[in-house]
Amino acid sequence: MGVDEMNGRGGPEAGGSWTPGKVAELLGVSPVTLRTWASRYGVGPTLRADGRHRRYSDADVRKLQHMQRLIDRGIPAREAAAAAFSGADVTVPDVPVGRLVGELEQAAEDLEFASLAALLDETLDGVGAAATWTDVLLPILRRLGRRWAGGDVCFESEWALTTEVSLALQRYVARFATVPTERGVLIACCPDERHSLPVEVLRASLLEIGIPALYLGQLVPAETMAGLASKLDPVLVVLWSMSAGTVDVLLCERLRRQGSEVVVAGPGWEGLNVHGAPWVNDLTAALDAAAAHFKA
Repeated sequence: MGVDEMNGRGGPEAGGSWTPGKVAELLGVSPVTLRTWASRYGVGPTLRADGRHRRYSDADVRKLQHMQRLIDRGIPAREAAAAAFSGADVTVPDVPVGRLVGELEQAAEDLEFASLAALLDETLDGVGAAATWTDVLLPILRRLGRRWAGGDVCFESEWALTTEVSLALQRYVARFATVPTERGVLIACCPDERHSLPVEVLRASLLEIGIPALYLGQLVPAETMAGLASKLDPVLVVLWSMSAGTVDVLLCERLRRQGSEVVVAGPGWEGLNVHGAPWVNDLTAALDAAAAHFKA
């Protein structure tokens, strides 16, 4: 299923397969402009749907959106195409954080999944995971939270944003696959915790500064988590909980008894006695704790 087909907004007809007409509509350019870009700069569709007609992939669309934003910021079309599609080193005007926030917020509000993906890829590439989280995403998430508190039901926007952030982080960390995983940091949600975005950001932030990190994912049973920690022997286990209802003190104690160094993370642990396991509640503190254990 394509990135826009999921929300009924007339997206691609098949998974990751966009017709030129739909891409032109998404970008707000004419089909003639799209064909011109393809012929001049080699940025045409890369998929063959039926052996005759070429289609654009999701990755093609994200790159075209990146190219278009570079053009909007004053980069000549040829250089913008080279930067977006081949990674050429092009001097790009700095984009104010406020503009990035506004663009992402609007894309989330409009449920423009492809635009969200492209913006997030560009932002992560430009400033890294930590700054993307603290300077760009947190202001948006806090505003969405205030809207919820004020009675404005905005679940769809929040879901669209957080889903695409998670996917963008997966794409971003793929470039760090060569970082060794032995004796790294093991990042885990408490077994009943479903809100994992902050620790996904933590993993990406650790990898980009050269600290091996493994994230276990959501809803991992305590028994499995303890077994993994025993076999992997990490330098540190970061155990995350968003709310008091998902905290697992017994798991924390078990991990410590079997010899793991544990840091508890997230607002769920606030005020709890976890028998010597330090508590962190922001990205900087979690990075500092992980770096200290890794260096030791």
